[in-house]
Formats: sequence, C-alpha cells, structure tokens
Amino acid sequence: MYQSELEIMTKTNSANDEEGDQQNPFIQFIQMEELYDKLKLINHENDFIRQYKMRPINRHYFALQTNSGEQFFMFCSLCAWLIRKCGLVMEVPQEYDDPNSTVASILSAARNLGISVDFPPNKLKQGFGKFVVSLLSNFCDKLLQNSEFLYHKPIAPVEVNNEELVVEDDSELLLEKIEEEMAAEEPETEDDEDVFLHVDDLNKKIFNCRLFKTKTREVLRTNITNEEWQLEMERVLPSLKLTIKTDNKDWRGHIEQIKQYKTTISDSMKSIKHELDKLTNNISETMEKITSREKFLNTNLDSLLIEYRSVQEQFCKVNARYRELNGGVIEKQQKLTKVTEELESLKQEMEERSTIMSDGTPLINIKKAFVSLKEDVANMNVQIGVLQHDILHSKLKEKLIIQQKLHSQVYA
Repeated sequence: MYQSELEIMTKTNSANDEEGDQQNPFIQFIQMEELYDKLKLINHENDFIRQYKMRPINRHYFALQTNSGEQFFMFCSLCAWLIRKCGLVMEVPQEYDDPNSTVASILSAARNLGISVDFPPNKLKQGFGKFVVSLLSNFCDKLLQNSEFLYHKPIAPVEVNNEELVVEDDSELLLEKIEEEMAAEEPETEDDEDVFLHVDDLNKKIFNCRLFKTKTREVLRTNITNEEWQLEMERVLPSLKLTIKTDNKDWRGHIEQIKQYKTTISDSMKSIKHELDKLTNNISETMEKITSREKFLNTNLDSLLIEYRSVQEQFCKVNARYRELNGGVIEKQQKLTKVTEELESLKQEMEERSTIMSDGTPLINIKKAFVSLKEDVANMNVQIGVLQHDILHSKLKEKLIIQQKLHSQVYA
C-alpha cells in the first residue's frame, strides 16, 4: 500500500515540478513543510539534533537562503544520517571537508537507493532550494518505506455544540425593546404611515420596568441550609486563589523582612559560631607553621640563592656575548650569500663561453664559405677566358679586314 502511494507521489511530483514552479512560486515552501512533517515522523529531534548537537530546523529552513555554509553543512549531515538509517555506510561529514566529494558520495548513495538525480550537483552546494528539499524528501520516503510505515486516513474530531445559555435580565429594558414589543402588539395596517407610537403605551412600559426593578432590589430569601453552603464552600475552596500584590515601596514590609533576616542570622550564628572559632584557630596555627617553615627555608637556602644569583648574572653576560657574536655571524652569512651568488654568475658565464669555444659550427660555416668562394673564383676564371677568346677573335677579324684593305689599295 505504501509503495503504491509513494510511486504515485513521486510520479506526480516529477511531472508537475516545472509547471508548479512556474505557476506557484511558493511550491518549495509547501515541499519543505511536507519534509518537516516527515522528519517529525522519523523522530529527528531526538536521534539527530540532540545526538549530534545541531541547531533545530524550522518549517522553512531549506526553502530560504539564510546562511549558505551552515545550510550546506546541515544538509550534508542530515543526508548522511538518513543514508545510514536506510542501511548504507557513510561517514559523518565535517565542516571543512571538500564539498565536491561529499556531494558526490551523497549522489552515489541516492543512486544505490534507486532515487533519480537528474539535476546538476552544483545545485546542492547552495544548501537550499527545491533540489535540496526534494532529495531530502526522497531519502525520508525511502526510510519510511523500509520501516513499513503506513499512512492512515485522518479522523475528523467530533464537534460538540457547547452553546452557552444566555440569561436575559428583564430588569434592564431599553427603549428600543419596548418600541419593538409595542410595534409587534399593534395590528398591521395597509399603510405604514398610519402606524404611530402612542405615548401612553410607552409610559405603561416604563412604569412596568420600574416596578420590576424595585421588586428585584428587595431582599431575596433562599431555602438552602448551612450544611449545603459548607459543602459548596469546601468544594469551591481549592479552586479559589487569593493573590496579594506586595508594594516594594512599603517600609513596613521592609522592616518585617529585616527582622526576619535578623532572627534567622542570630539563630544560625549560634550553631555556626563554634565551628567558625575552630576554623579560625586552625587557620592561625597553619599560618604560624607556614611562616616558621618559610624562615627555616630562607636560612637554609641563602647560600643557594646567592649562587643562583651569580649564575644568573653570568648567564646574562654570556647571553649578551652570544647575541653580539650571533650578529657578526649573521653579517658574515649575508656576505657569504653575496659571494656565492657572484660565484654562481661567474660559473654561468664560464659555461656559456666554454660552450661557445667548443662549438664547431663557425668553422664549418667558414669551410662552406671557402668552398663557395673557390667555386665562384673558378666560374670567374672561365668567364674571363671566354671573354679573352672573344676579344682575340675580334682583333684577328679586324686585322684581316685591315690587310685586305691594304692589299686592295696596293693593286689599285
């Protein structure tokens, strides 16, 4: 029965969460009140709050943000308690634990119990809100389900009509009642304007009222006996309480109190005086013993005290000397640190230079440049030879041309 009701409740809650949040902004307050009632059923006040010395939870604790750190710690502690109640193992969280690990352990325990956690874990780190309330409510439902708790139908209380009997006093008649009675006694007519209040009738009513008052003022005689009165007094006497308010400014009351205090002090002094005398004698004897013992110790320990003082003076001197030397040592340590820093910088420079000297890349580059220069020189020599050949060939042509011209001129 409970399992079916729980499934119906969880389905309706999961289906109507989003619609309820949009339509009713106070839905989380209602859920928190339901959670509070479930915690009451689990008896969390005795088993959780008093055992772990926690602050009590109100009906809107996790619905509003008051102190996020305190609320998160209370949420983690309550979840751990409920998980242990459900039969799983979980350590008691501490205030300075990692929140991510605690939330992860809580969610893993919820999954093991079959509770759906389809929301981001960061929502639980706030320590308040609908996700916190829903998760705690699911843990409570699981615990009630394991304990086989059954919800019964509410029994409405029977209403008892205790109508008080109102006793009307006819001696206190008002003019309005008289007018109403007179209007009721008069016959109804078709036209209301013809109905008038007669002065004679009013005077009769007032006269009858006065006669009734005079009759009630007379002495009434009863038929009750003294024994019946006595029994009634004995029955009513325990319920009667007579309270007399004392005035602090009344000097007579102060005098009576002073007299009472004086008598109580005198009576108590008679019994205590002998004991006080014994106590004073014992205290005086012990004081005398203490003074004599002090004198004896002072006489026997004078030499040791003198030695102690001299040793203490020597210790002060040695301590001052130590401080002076320690100051010099500190200065030398500072110099040493400076020298070591300079030495380390020089070592780094030497290492850099040694790496530069041992590096053969510049020589390789020179060799490569020398080879390229040789190639360039060979190419230039070839180009020079070709140019010289061209020049020689051109000169020979000119020479042949000149010889032909001279030969032609001679034959001509």
